[in-house]
Amino acid sequence: MEPQLGVKIGCFFALLILTLVCGLIPICFKWFQIDAATGRHRRVLSLLGCTSAGVFLGAGLMHMTAEALEGIDSEIQKFKMQNRTEREGNASDDADSAQMEYPFGELIISLGFFFVFFLESLALQCCPGAAGGTTVQEEWGGTHVLELHSHGPPPSPSKGPLRALVLLLSLSFHSVFEGLAVGLQPTVATTIQLCLAVLAHKVLVVFGVGLRLVRIGTRSRWAMLSILSLALMSPMGLVLGLAVTQGDSKAGQGLAQAVLQGVAAGTFLYVTFLEILPRELAGPEAPLAKWGCVAAGFAFMAFIALWA
Repeated sequence: MEPQLGVKIGCFFALLILTLVCGLIPICFKWFQIDAATGRHRRVLSLLGCTSAGVFLGAGLMHMTAEALEGIDSEIQKFKMQNRTEREGNASDDADSAQMEYPFGELIISLGFFFVFFLESLALQCCPGAAGGTTVQEEWGGTHVLELHSHGPPPSPSKGPLRALVLLLSLSFHSVFEGLAVGLQPTVATTIQLCLAVLAHKVLVVFGVGLRLVRIGTRSRWAMLSILSLALMSPMGLVLGLAVTQGDSKAGQGLAQAVLQGVAAGTFLYVTFLEILPRELAGPEAPLAKWGCVAAGFAFMAFIALWA
């Protein structure tokens, strides 16, 4: 067995086992169930949820969005260079330059955002009862959030499963591309470096996903299946990367990958800003501590972005 192949097989099991274990911890231990928590235990869980929200925010902005924009810009530059070699004349070059200055990456990410927004609005339109009651009770002592906090009431619990599904799908797309990048590395050193960088933020993100599934009341069986499917995505991408290195990549594959990354980033940002952050910041207690936890989670993901 070649050393590089052995290292990638080790990365395969590391990505699978570590992400699976970290995702199952909040599901398997009752300590993370906030409904049964009181007093200091409840405050700790709330701050932990805010930290995970900061991790999601950092993953969305510093990793998923940045990688999507970089990939889309790279594919546009390739397309631009191909047009320059095929066409002649300053007029056509100027037209191409003006055309390529359009922010296609931001547009694709926004389309992902509005696509999920449309799906959720369509679901609420078809099922009017899914909007929930007019009175939303806050988790903290049954007080009305709207009267105590400027962020307004948290999202309706009925929206939780749909947004959780969107979160899992967007992370699954992103995880496949992360594993694909690991599988495409040409040397042992770069493979190990990228795998460690992926693991550093992936274990935190999947822990936050497990915590989110517990917070919205997902049944343990479905939560475990969700974490298992999410944990399998990066190893699956790694296998695809190994397969690509053994053969020729198809034309347009890079563009399709970049577009999917952009859509996944947009859906992830939608869930982060409209589901996770509002729900975690809805409680009236310790607003500065919550801000600090969100900032700490974001700062850690921003630090990891130096290598990822």
